[in-house]
Amino acid sequence: MSHATTGTEPTQPPPEDDTAFFGQPRGLMTLSGLEVWERFSFLGMQAILVLFFADKVSNGGMGMDPGTAASVSAAYGTLVYLVSVAGGWLADRILGSYRAVLYGGILIACGHYSMAVPTDTMTWVGLGLISAGTGLLKPNVASMVGKLYGTEDERRDAGFALYYMGINIGAFAGPLVTGWLGDHASWHWGFSAAAFGMTLGLIQYVAGRRHLAGRKHAAEYALAPGPMRRAVLTIVAGAVVVALVAAALTLAGWLTMDRFVDVLTVISVIAPVVYFVVMFRSPRVTAEERGRLRPYVVLFLASVVFNFILFQAYSTMILLASTNARTEIFGFHFPASWYASALGAFEVALAPVVATVWARMGPRQPHASNKIAIGVILGGLSFLLMVLPTSGHADDTYKMAAWWIAGSYLLLGLGDILVETSGMSATTKLAPKAFASQTMALWFLSLALANGIQSQIVKLYGEVSNPAYFGVNGAIAVVAGLAVIAAAPWLKRTMHPVH
Repeated sequence: MSHATTGTEPTQPPPEDDTAFFGQPRGLMTLSGLEVWERFSFLGMQAILVLFFADKVSNGGMGMDPGTAASVSAAYGTLVYLVSVAGGWLADRILGSYRAVLYGGILIACGHYSMAVPTDTMTWVGLGLISAGTGLLKPNVASMVGKLYGTEDERRDAGFALYYMGINIGAFAGPLVTGWLGDHASWHWGFSAAAFGMTLGLIQYVAGRRHLAGRKHAAEYALAPGPMRRAVLTIVAGAVVVALVAAALTLAGWLTMDRFVDVLTVISVIAPVVYFVVMFRSPRVTAEERGRLRPYVVLFLASVVFNFILFQAYSTMILLASTNARTEIFGFHFPASWYASALGAFEVALAPVVATVWARMGPRQPHASNKIAIGVILGGLSFLLMVLPTSGHADDTYKMAAWWIAGSYLLLGLGDILVETSGMSATTKLAPKAFASQTMALWFLSLALANGIQSQIVKLYGEVSNPAYFGVNGAIAVVAGLAVIAAAPWLKRTMHPVH
């Protein structure tokens, strides 16, 4: 690698870094370490968020009914990933990936500290800051992982699997800590732990910055000084106007929580459609790159279906566990939110196995589209499994064994590894050069759309029977996965250089 410099600091890692982390670039350890703590804070908070919303006011909660609690929690996820579009654009045109990730982490930490304050106002302020920060951090840190590898580097999928293992170490540990604090102290002590975790992540990210590839002080496709000043002023003014309009509509009684959720759902549908149209029509996208975007639409929709199921691990599944699952194993009692840690634990255990299998298979491994399709099917099966323990009960007072939810999370965890690692890896390969960070943001828009759809569908939770709810949603996911497998011949032809 070259060692071009900006000032006195090199912008590329030293050559000895290339295989320093289990045969992977040393920068992968820095970025995975950041994600450990970011996921610790984000998913640790999310594991207790729906329970906090649904808990009685007298217990320190917000007193929402379960369907509304799940819907608002999903709407928060929608907002997080919608903002990722702006995060990708800011990295490409103004900040650069390194600074976008740094500033995003700072906003996330401030958001969690805000949520530690036990007032409703600070809860909403904190969720807003976390949404903005995650939108800056998530698409750009994944793009930075992609920059550690050449396009034809067969270590890429294995590297993303290790990166995803780091994510799930945080996903496993976060709910354990926040859930215990929420159950034994208060919900806001749980939010405090999330703030501490994000702070640690920021410290190790800055300390390991010399190992990151493509790190620059300026954006890769920076705007000229004049347009940049106008863009910054427009962004600031737009944010102020939106805040003022939202405040006025809220005070007038028009912008209720239900309407806000509906607005986010509509935006989550419109945003990816507009974004695909812009990229397909952009003169900076070559005909070859445009051809690779077409199969990417299929991967995008597969991601939507899978993540619609996945995100309910932190909403309807947690609510189901809190009311209808036993919270003890071998005599040990645990908070219901600890079920969320099972998902992270399975992914921590399975990610290195998947990475090893792909590395050993090399060019013989399944095509990326088939990996994603299998993941979607596993997600559907995780919901279909829940039909069995929720069926045949005369009332809603039954308690299923913990192993049912653990088994569902096992299927979901393996599916998540296949979908997210292959999807993110394929995205970095299929991305048009002029939209590198923004195309990764487009992948996260699939998560926004999944949450947007979820925020509407979960309103049915508790209104229809549990077997019908989980059975229908699971069956739809299985059919979607089979459809992607059926499209595999066309996908293989059109997704070059993705194998």
